[in-house]
Amino acid sequence: MKRVFSGVKPTGHLTLGNYLGAMRQWAAVDQHRADALFCVVDLHALTVDHDPARVRRLSRQAATLLLASGLDPELCTVFVQSHVDEHARLSYVLECVATDGEMRRMIQYKEKAARERERGGSVRLSLLTYPVLMAADILAYGADEVPVGDDQAQHVELTRDLAVRFNQRYGHTFVVPRATHPAVAARVMNLQEPASKMGKSDDTGPGIVYLLDEPDAVRKKVMRAVTDSGNDVVYDPQGRPGVANLLEILAACTGGNPSELSGVYESYGALKKDTAEAVVETLRPVQARHKELCADPVYVEEVLRAGAEKARAMARPTVDAAYRAIGLLPAAEAVADAVVGAGAAVVVNAAR
Repeated sequence: MKRVFSGVKPTGHLTLGNYLGAMRQWAAVDQHRADALFCVVDLHALTVDHDPARVRRLSRQAATLLLASGLDPELCTVFVQSHVDEHARLSYVLECVATDGEMRRMIQYKEKAARERERGGSVRLSLLTYPVLMAADILAYGADEVPVGDDQAQHVELTRDLAVRFNQRYGHTFVVPRATHPAVAARVMNLQEPASKMGKSDDTGPGIVYLLDEPDAVRKKVMRAVTDSGNDVVYDPQGRPGVANLLEILAACTGGNPSELSGVYESYGALKKDTAEAVVETLRPVQARHKELCADPVYVEEVLRAGAEKARAMARPTVDAAYRAIGLLPAAEAVADAVVGAGAAVVVNAAR
């Protein structure tokens, strides 16, 4: 059975783009076909200036929405990154394999660092190195596949490069993963700026539909979406990005095809109305389940506790192997555990 790993960063409220581009696929497909792990990557939220209380609040909300989207703890592992020490342990080892040039070529680093400088702020070192932490997130679990949006593909390529380099230098330790992408709506765009991704971190404006938006708010945002010059509805992502974004959202919500749907509509108004209603209906069960889970916080906490225990047990052997391979002495307790384990094996074999 293949192993799949992916995560969400609690830097803002989760959006329609997060759901259509990732979370729904995780619930409908990935948790059923693979040994799947889904993580709230809260350590990644510390790479920029942040409010600690808000990070905690958004981390809990993200975990609750993962469950509300249909992830089943009986089928997959849901946990919070900072609850499993192996992520940070492996990250430093991989930093000793990565290069400064690789980090500075990361597109997201260039963009986020530029924005931070424009605001007059300083760029944290963790913003430069967080792609290595992302690589550690993936490699610690021996993941075969990483479902990601187009904007994260470069980070998965870095992960592959680090895994191959480590294996060549220090002996085979890591599975080399590959990125996978959903066929439709892999990158839902901002309704007001269709050239930009519908991101949760950078904007609170009318171009972003959040998973917990009220139905009327959803309708208002979609009906005010930017379209393009002309009146005919044509699927042309390059020449008509606004209309193409609406068609892709509608297709993702209804199971249709953007090109085929373009022939159904004669006006932007009709397209917007149907898209708005499709989004409202798509979010309705998620919001209802989220409300139920918020009324039972103990259940969510137990899921995260059990998920972290399971994830820790899965990651530790690989991370310990990486420590040995790169030249680090095993800790005394690790040696003791190995001796006890070997002794138990002898006793069992003798009994046979």
